[in-house]
Amino acid sequence: MSRRLPVYLLLDTSGSMKGEPIESVKTGLRAMIDMLRQDPQALESVHLSIITFDRDVKVVTPLTALIDLQMPQLETPESGPTHTGAALESLCQRVDSEVVKGDAETKGDWKPILFLMTDGSPSDKLAYKEVVPEVKKRDFALIVACAAGSRAKTDDLLLLTDQVYTLETMDGSSFESLFKWLSSSIEANSTSVGIMSEAAIPPPPPEVNSVL
Repeated sequence: MSRRLPVYLLLDTSGSMKGEPIESVKTGLRAMIDMLRQDPQALESVHLSIITFDRDVKVVTPLTALIDLQMPQLETPESGPTHTGAALESLCQRVDSEVVKGDAETKGDWKPILFLMTDGSPSDKLAYKEVVPEVKKRDFALIVACAAGSRAKTDDLLLLTDQVYTLETMDGSSFESLFKWLSSSIEANSTSVGIMSEAAIPPPPPEVNSVL
């Protein structure tokens, strides 16, 4: 069995994402999966998990090989809180149960990658701040966070990672650019794992802005 590259997508599906934003996310996600499937190295190693969060946290796709991946149903409630902290708690549980650790006899999986996208800020701020150190203990090769839209806050995301980006508009073309860039980042890591000491991330497209 080849070593897997686990990739976790945490997607905000709170009420403010209803309508065009969530449809745009679906378009972008589909483009990302299609792009990854065209890369033989990614197709062999990348395993994807999708966790959504609003008032509830749902593991809509457990860690699954690209070739077996089905496009998930992403649904948004009418309104309600954004439980980002609870989503990260679920992430830690999934990483602990799904990612194969190496030992003297087996090499295990490559270090996982995390992409988190939100259009707001955590409603459960205390839980969020408490779980951030736990996420960092999981030794992710790369953590990228995206604040989408004008209401998204970056301060909380900067507690989680220094790779924080903003997406000004939430239309289909912007999300497609975002997810294609994520795909390029995953492809870069599927090619460079075991070669480079640090995770690779290509420059973002014009629609995606780095938070310095």
